[in-house]
Amino acid sequence: MREKLTIEGGPAVLTPSGTRDLPEALAEHREEAETRLTEHGAVLFRGFDMTTAEDFAGFGRAVSAARLDYTYRSTPRSTVTDGVFTTTEYPADQEIALHCENAYQRTWPLKLAFFCQTPATTGGETPLADLRKVTAALAPDLLDRFETRGVRYVRHYRPHIDLPWQTVFQTDSRQGVAAYCVAHGIDHTWLDDTVLRTAQTSQGVAYHPRTGERVHFNQAHLFHGSNLPAETARALTSLYGSDGLPRNATYGDGTPLATEDLVAVRAAFAAAQVTFPWERGDVLLVDNMRMSHGRRPYTGPRKVLATLMDSYAPGRGSEGEAPDHPAGS
Repeated sequence: MREKLTIEGGPAVLTPSGTRDLPEALAEHREEAETRLTEHGAVLFRGFDMTTAEDFAGFGRAVSAARLDYTYRSTPRSTVTDGVFTTTEYPADQEIALHCENAYQRTWPLKLAFFCQTPATTGGETPLADLRKVTAALAPDLLDRFETRGVRYVRHYRPHIDLPWQTVFQTDSRQGVAAYCVAHGIDHTWLDDTVLRTAQTSQGVAYHPRTGERVHFNQAHLFHGSNLPAETARALTSLYGSDGLPRNATYGDGTPLATEDLVAVRAAFAAAQVTFPWERGDVLLVDNMRMSHGRRPYTGPRKVLATLMDSYAPGRGSEGEAPDHPAGS
């Protein structure tokens, strides 16, 4: 592989210098690819023979033997093949805000990858934002509050509102939900025969296991009621009350999050974002604790797939190994 160019503030771009079989090329140039991933936070593989979901699954296996399922879901997705999912299935005219994958959970993938099987006719980029820049743009006292208090995510599952609990937990069994919640430290209560409420306190910041850097790492800016369009927020609050919204976030001790702080978080992500146009067959490998990602609105038949790799939990590290700098230390 050879480095074609680097997108300023974004991924390094690696193209074929010999074989066009990406898993084979990766096996031959793994150290180079890992170095670029560490330097840039993301690597875009372009010009390789990548056509099908099975091709992409082969790439995932070449990168990591520890690919992850997508449980305790936040957005609608579909399984395509072994370890490969669609990206979030929101309508094409909606933008998906920048975020780190599963940052609302206590365990998350260290790496994820995207495969552009069909680029959009217009738009549809996957913007990235370097968490170093995002974190540096936030007030230190806000980061300290996130670190000491964490973030509590409260969700209400009702018929025909947001995702059903069966989709989120990937089970039709209430016993299955209970078992998952107990195993993952999630409080859960059935408010009546159809309404489930869950609450979990997770980290507000995290420490990168290789570099030891503290980074802003949560999804409070997505779950908080201020992320809803004003009209939608008023309607849902009128129906269910401020304590019964489909999703909301507070500090871990229940203290409300200041809207102006979340405005600052969203502004920090926006200021750091970079974009590039997808090309058919592109594969983007992302360090999930270095780069956030999102989605721009689009037209046309866009198809981008995803795979999650290398489960990480602060204090246990990747695949059970202790990290160099545990989160919260």
